[in-house]
Amino acid sequence: MIWNETMECMSREDMRKLQGIRLKRTVERVYHNCEPYRKRMQEKGVAPSDIQTIEDIVKLPFTSKRDLRDYYPFGLLSTPMSEIVRLQASSGTTGKPIVVGYTRNDLNIWGEVGARCFTAYGLGKNDVVQVSYGYGLFTGGLGAHAAVETIGGAVLPMSSGNTEKQIMLMHDFGAIGLACTPSYALYLADALLDSGIPREEFKLKTGAFGAEPWTEGMRKELQEKLGIKAYDLYGLTEIIGPGVGHECEYQDGTHLCEDHFYPEIVDPVTGDPLPPGVTGELVFSTITKDGMPLLRFRTRDLTSLNYETCRCGRTSVRMSRILGRCDDMLIIRGVNVFPSQVESVICEIPQLEPHYLLIVDRVNNLDTFEVQVEVKDEFFSDEMSKMLELKKLINHRLQSVLGISPDVKLVEPRSIGRSQGKAKRVIDKRILK
Repeated sequence: MIWNETMECMSREDMRKLQGIRLKRTVERVYHNCEPYRKRMQEKGVAPSDIQTIEDIVKLPFTSKRDLRDYYPFGLLSTPMSEIVRLQASSGTTGKPIVVGYTRNDLNIWGEVGARCFTAYGLGKNDVVQVSYGYGLFTGGLGAHAAVETIGGAVLPMSSGNTEKQIMLMHDFGAIGLACTPSYALYLADALLDSGIPREEFKLKTGAFGAEPWTEGMRKELQEKLGIKAYDLYGLTEIIGPGVGHECEYQDGTHLCEDHFYPEIVDPVTGDPLPPGVTGELVFSTITKDGMPLLRFRTRDLTSLNYETCRCGRTSVRMSRILGRCDDMLIIRGVNVFPSQVESVICEIPQLEPHYLLIVDRVNNLDTFEVQVEVKDEFFSDEMSKMLELKKLINHRLQSVLGISPDVKLVEPRSIGRSQGKAKRVIDKRILK
């Protein structure tokens, strides 16, 4: 099924014309309403009049996560706060989150692109969809929620956790769709089996999974364990949240909503544009948002683009699976975690050496996160109460910065391996098959 045939099946020529019109309008908005963008464009010698077609986008400066951090919280807004009706956020590279402001029009766009996704998954107005993404500042829960409401479906807003109730209501309410992270879906699959309720008593048939990396192997396992068809739901908080892209019934690449989010692939080092089919860094420009438009935002995701018409009839560009990232960011339980965040906390605690190790694994289909850190000689003690108090302090600090709680392990001085080159700070034992 196709939600918006006019936009999703538009000819490539007409799409590029539309993108050019929308880009020009967005450039004028940010230039006149957002001082950081105006300053950056002036430094680059670019004026709004220089942007006439979508091809002119290469004249514009890039935007990065650092810009969102430097102008925290509202420095990149292009509309007055009186027009902002929603604030969302995600973790950044410091204790300050990445903040995004939405106008009423932005929320309408979010519902529209989300509806395209869930319609492509075969869901409609007669279906109950269980949303088990986290609600709150994280965009996952509210983004999926809006998508289901837009298509006229019934939302079961479970959020994450409370697995026993998740299974009970999935069964009793006859949920057709499930929206959550793929790792939590695997966890729910095991819980469903343990519940003793026969699988045939559940109506579940569709999964919308995102917010963390997953592969074809994980898709196969999800489909076999849950008896569903598992689809990728792609999004970034900085761009809008879930709804930036989606798979169709052929599961042959992620269709991007390019009439709202213009994609480019550039060389991660030089920033030069790369041709279709070549793997590089994914860059997005939001060409219809009012609250906080972003131009040429560098996602750090590595992928490629395919402009051929899909078998489903959609002409929208398709993105291949994300191969990795240009930086060292980890995604743990759907949360962005940077080693530099952990390091900043450790360096603030006087009892600790600046030597640490992050160990990430997947046990029972859920991510585990261990932080090993050395304690200075003068503070390392055999007294259990002192070590427990220090461990509690570290855990509290890390939880406040990262947004998730790691398992902190205190180790003796000089017990973590050293390196003469770059220090190895991360061991990721997760194997995505």
